[in-house]
Amino acid sequence: MSTDTDSLAFGEARRPLDHEIVIIGAGFAGMGAAIELKRRGFDDFVILERRSDVGGTWRDNTYPGVAVDIPSFTYSYHFEPNPGWSRAFAPGAELMDYALRVADKYRLRDHLRCDCDVLSADYDDVDGVWTLILASGEQIVCRFLISCHGVLVTPREPNIRGLADFRGKVLRSTAWDHDYDLTGKRVAVIGTGATALQIVPAIAPATAHLDVYQRTAIWVVPKVDPTIPRAVQWGFRRLPLTQRAVRTATTALSDGIVVLGAVYHRQLPLLTKAIETICRAQLFVQVRDKQTRAALTPRYGFGCKRPSFSNSYFRAFNRDDVELVTDPIERITADAITTASGVTRKVDAIVLATGFKVFDIPYTVRGVDGADLAKLWETDRKQAYQGATVPQFPNLFLIPGPYGVSGASWFGTIDLGVTHVVTVLEETRKRGATRVAPTPEAHSRFLHKMLRQVEHGVFKSDGCAGSNSYYVDEHGDAPFLRPSLGLFTWFSVSRFDRDDYSFTNDR
Repeated sequence: MSTDTDSLAFGEARRPLDHEIVIIGAGFAGMGAAIELKRRGFDDFVILERRSDVGGTWRDNTYPGVAVDIPSFTYSYHFEPNPGWSRAFAPGAELMDYALRVADKYRLRDHLRCDCDVLSADYDDVDGVWTLILASGEQIVCRFLISCHGVLVTPREPNIRGLADFRGKVLRSTAWDHDYDLTGKRVAVIGTGATALQIVPAIAPATAHLDVYQRTAIWVVPKVDPTIPRAVQWGFRRLPLTQRAVRTATTALSDGIVVLGAVYHRQLPLLTKAIETICRAQLFVQVRDKQTRAALTPRYGFGCKRPSFSNSYFRAFNRDDVELVTDPIERITADAITTASGVTRKVDAIVLATGFKVFDIPYTVRGVDGADLAKLWETDRKQAYQGATVPQFPNLFLIPGPYGVSGASWFGTIDLGVTHVVTVLEETRKRGATRVAPTPEAHSRFLHKMLRQVEHGVFKSDGCAGSNSYYVDEHGDAPFLRPSLGLFTWFSVSRFDRDDYSFTNDR
């Protein structure tokens, strides 16, 4: 590397760089970022993955019944449609196969390093570089850091007295032990979110008895999940525009349910009421027992918590060997669960389906003057300009950060985040800069715009009381979902004012 600082190329530094760009995470977001970087001429990058392969969620989640929870046609890269989905809501194994094919087709393994667990990332304000420390002790120095670690990556361990004393089997959705046979076992599922909706009907036929512990009921939308005939798959391959049309339709439907119902609640209250009516009708038809039906009925408005699709979850409670428990858990002993009313139920295995910590960063990130990103979000509020960047952390990009999730489709969010990040990198290169960060003014303006728009959504309505939603954080904010329609978000993210960023040169 040249020592003449006047001749340094884009991304070079006084301190030797291992790579110009580091991507953390080889899930669909990290792979999408890598593909776009290659497409736009950025070749000096590495993807660091803490596990043994690509795939993210679909590599880690292999629990019984796992499947995508939005239509498969929407859940794919727009530039890489998959005509071979077996169902409208594809099982998890097909998503993992898709990830492997994408990694191979776009030669991402040339840039991939697996089993690299990042412990910390520190910004050097003098040389303008990031230093990453791996669990192995290795250090990696880069100019730009793109964190694609995931929004829901850290499981939330329930704070239940005695859980550590349990001597039976504890199963977790993100690390399912397939060697443990549930046949004939007394099993307890703790949690009734989207994961539990898939696990409960999948394991109920095998267990001797299944207790489902519910803190908050969930809105369940009927799941239109037909198999995709081979003739249709053939048509998608020969006529790609037909699949794109289906993708457009399913995306519009999913966004209509999630975004319009949640973001434009005040303007469109009849829409949420209509969806609630559909959900209640399904519950009435599928659950025979009146008391169970009442317990499964949410007491908050649709959209306050992320809804999910299922045709089999409610039906599981018609089984004589499945019990819905709404009494709070008091404690867990070596072989049983005792609730607040004093009832003790023996159990051989416990399934923890208790959700995730939202926007939890699985490694320490320190920016200018040692500012800690996690502590900043904890003491102030979760925030990021365009859902991607924070002023105190130059050359750091989040895909996605707070207010960076758009619509129901994870791939729509990836498209937006990747487009914004790589566009900023192109502008940085164009200006011959080595450091880029949003200006405090632009960042503050964006945050307050988001806070104003959230006020019109369902999260701030009286109907969300008692929903225990991960959409609403400890500050009373709702930074998970971007409070606007996808079209408006796309315009904002891709057509942003370049002067909202500060471009400087450390050479």
